[in-house]
Order: sequence, then structure tokens, then C-alpha cells
Amino acid sequence: MDLYVYISEHEHFTDFNVSSALFWQKRDLVYGDWTSGENADGCYEHYGEVDISQSVQQNGSIYIHVYFTKSGFHPDPRQKNLYRRLATVHTSRMINKYKRRRFQKTKNLLTGETEADPEMIKRAEDYGPVEVISHWHPNLTINMVDDHTPWVKGSVPPPLDQYVKFDAISGDYYPILYFNDYWNLQKDYFPINETLQRLPFRLSFCPLSLWRWQLYAAQSTKSPWNFLGEDLYEQSDEEQDSVKVALLETNPYLLALTIVVSIVHSIFEFLAFKNDIQFWNSRQSLEGLSVRSVFFGVFQSLVVLLYILDNETNFVVQVSVFIGLLIDLWKITKVMDVRLDRENKVAGVFPRITFKDKSTYIESSTKVYDDMAFRYLSWILFPLLGCYAVYSLLYLEHKGWYSWVLSMLYGFLLTFGFITMTPQLFINYKLKSVAHLPWRMLTYKALNTFIDDLFAFVIKMPMMYRIGCLRDDVVFFIYLYQRWIYRVDLTRINEFGVSGEDQVSPRPPLPAGSPPTLPDGVPPGGEKTPEDKKKD
Repeated sequence: MDLYVYISEHEHFTDFNVSSALFWQKRDLVYGDWTSGENADGCYEHYGEVDISQSVQQNGSIYIHVYFTKSGFHPDPRQKNLYRRLATVHTSRMINKYKRRRFQKTKNLLTGETEADPEMIKRAEDYGPVEVISHWHPNLTINMVDDHTPWVKGSVPPPLDQYVKFDAISGDYYPILYFNDYWNLQKDYFPINETLQRLPFRLSFCPLSLWRWQLYAAQSTKSPWNFLGEDLYEQSDEEQDSVKVALLETNPYLLALTIVVSIVHSIFEFLAFKNDIQFWNSRQSLEGLSVRSVFFGVFQSLVVLLYILDNETNFVVQVSVFIGLLIDLWKITKVMDVRLDRENKVAGVFPRITFKDKSTYIESSTKVYDDMAFRYLSWILFPLLGCYAVYSLLYLEHKGWYSWVLSMLYGFLLTFGFITMTPQLFINYKLKSVAHLPWRMLTYKALNTFIDDLFAFVIKMPMMYRIGCLRDDVVFFIYLYQRWIYRVDLTRINEFGVSGEDQVSPRPPLPAGSPPTLPDGVPPGGEKTPEDKKKD
């Protein structure tokens, strides 16, 4: 075969006589030859520079046209003696890529100053906050699939069907050409502007096996989520880049461990979610549980949701956070009596929602300890919140006052989020018990926290986030310490002469004439005194 590669600004190429359009010509290639080439792997490379016009400099398009012909033929249809339709295969594509660049106009709310690049500010004023810019990547690979499968038109499975071209008369298909840019990372693209006169371009030709082609074609297919907009498509490209970098730079054993741990993390996340719902759905008493922590969790989830809506975030992440907020709102109905007061309406239209503590919470000592814990906590929480708000206002830039409030609250929760767990620790300390906690759910969440610690040191991320991954570990170890010091004493004998060991082992028969008893040692019709309950 002979290879002809042309570079043009036109999608439909006809300038075969223009010598400057021919970028690369390679003769006497053999179909399915894996032994020749520059590195004895069947691959050939060509490096050159592409001259671009003013149109391309100003966001114009540029195309590559690839022709393979049987040796001795020419791809130009106007050369009647050298052109043959069945001896020529052709494919083309646009080789520049349009990417959207967003400009976030932020400033210090007190001084009005910004550290943004003045050139970026000027471009944002000229083109708006979203600018579409043509980008260039200097590498591209042309693959010819080495395959002899007898494909029949209409039976090629997707996404392979878009690459297999059949001859309308004979029904045979042409050799399959595939432009492979899978390993072109987004960070390696650079913008095309007026300062560039030539573009560097390295073009490779390699044979490709069928199964590898199927993998590349499947990965290059657009995600079904793309109907949600181009923002999600661009984010998916960046997410795929992180996977590619991990495949290229990570140790294979560490990569395998990361994949296994990721699967285990997903399983534990589901189990923690399931057990959390089961625990709150079956809970009849609020003894030992902090109701105010539930409300604080709702506030925290609401702040996170508003923050990611104010900033550009993946749609899937927004949905997951929203579902988490709904679950936290559902927990309120389990810890409090929520009612709609239809007589006392808001603005005379909407029923007023009333909240009332459940009786099991009012009658228990937990309410006293919960109030005490949050009173002590407010002495630390509110000064920290005030200091962080002043710091954020003085030294950070924001889009507006609304963004300042959200970013200030989000940053505060990210830094001091562990404080929401301390009231429960205080209640455990005052009750000298941890039997009321959902230990199965806590165990799953703790295991996920340890897995997050592993990712924090494997994946590149800010140091503050890594420190944040360790804070939940400290709280959980305190939970474990409380479980160890507040163990159940099975040898203690209660007022009925029964110990925990007796309840585990078979009970001896009752003496003749003794009144029947319930399993917990309480006579029928009898009731324990508050002192007895406290001892138990």
C-alpha cells in the first residue's frame, strides 16, 4: 500500500495538486505487517510543522485527510489512469479541538481588587464569561485494523459499525482506518491564537488488532450522560484523564490494589447506607442519641448542596448530594414529631410546620446532656465561625455576597466538620454507655474512612483535604475507646439475683410454688422502679 496524508482547512479535500497540502507520503506498506517499521513493531512516524492561515488562528478548523491505495495507484480521482475506486480507502477528521474556557469574575468584596490576569479580564469583557477556543495536540496515531472477519453490512455491532465502510456495489468492506487519540491528555492541548504561525505535528501509523480496536472504540464512545450538556462531557474527559494518568504512571501492583479497594469501598458505602436507614427506621427510643446532631447534619448537607450548585460541579455529584439531603430530612421525622398546622398558616396560604420532641427524648436524660453538649460546643463553634468569616472576607475573592456566605460556611464545615460528632461523644460519656449507637453502620463508615485515607496519599490532592481525611479517624478511635471502657459487665448480679452470664446459660428450674417470671426477671404485672432501670 501507499500512504498519503493531506492537511487542509476544507472538510472535503480536492487539492491533490497543491504540494504544500501533502504532509506525509509513505510507499510500499504491507497490510498486517507487524515486523517491519522503525522499531520492528510495524509502526512508522513522521514529524513536521503545519503552516496555518489567519482563519485557523481565529478559531478556524483544520482537517486531516488520509488515503491508502494499492501500490501504483493514486488517490486523485481526476487521474483516470492511476485512480481506482476499489483500490483506495479514505478517511478524514478535524484535528483541532474546541474547548470552552470559563472566566470566574471574582474580587475582594471589601476592596474590589482581584488577582486575575488583566488579559483574561479583557477577553471576558470582549467574548463573555464563556469563550470557545480552538486547541491543538501535537500527536495523532493512524491505525489500520488487522482483521479478516467476514463482516456483513447491517450486522456490525456498535460502536464498530461507524468505522466499517462497505462498498455499495460489491458488498465488501474497505480496510478499517481508525484515528487513535486515546492517550492524548487534556492537559497537553494548547490554544491556537494569532501568535502561532506553525503547529508541531507528530503522526504515527501502526497496525491494530481487533480486540484492542474494540477497547479503544468503546472508550471513545460518548457517555449517555452527554444529553445533559457539554459541561458534563468536558468534565468526563478530565475524569478519563485521571484514569489514563493512573494507568501510565502508577505501579501495576498499587493500581490493582486501588481497583480492589475501590470496589470494596462501594460495597461498604452501600452497606452503611442500608444499615443507617434500617437503624433509624426501627428505632423506638431516642435514649442516648443526639437529636441536635441530626439537625446539624441537615444544615451541613444543605450548605454543601447550595455550594456545589453555585460552583460548576458534575451533575451526578449534585444528584447524590441531593439524595443525601433528602435522607437527612427523613431522619428528622424519626427523631421528632413533625406536624402540619393547617389552622395557623404562613402568609395565610401555606400550612405551618411544627416540630415537637418525642416523648422518649423528653423523658430521658439524653435531652439534658444534648443541650449541655451543644451549649459547651457553641462557646467554641461560634467564635471559630466568626474568625473564619473575617478571614474569608479579608483575604479571599468571591463572586458576590451570596457566594461569600456559601464558601465561608462550606470552608468552615470542611475544616471543623468533626465538631458535629462531639455531642454524641459527650452523651456517651455522661451515660457511661455506647449500647445505643448503630455500630454496624459506624463500622462500615469507619472502614470507608480508612480507605479514603489510602486514596488521600495515593492520589494528588491538597494537604488540607488529606488532613480532613484523618479527622474522622480520630473521632472513631474515641468511639472505640468508649466502647472499650463502657463494656457490659455480664458478671454483675441485679436485684433479682440474675446476672448476664445466667441469661446466656440455660436457667435452672424454678422452685415449686414460686410465682412465674418474665424473661428479664420481672414478675407479671410488676414494674421496675426508676432506680432499678438506672441500675440496668
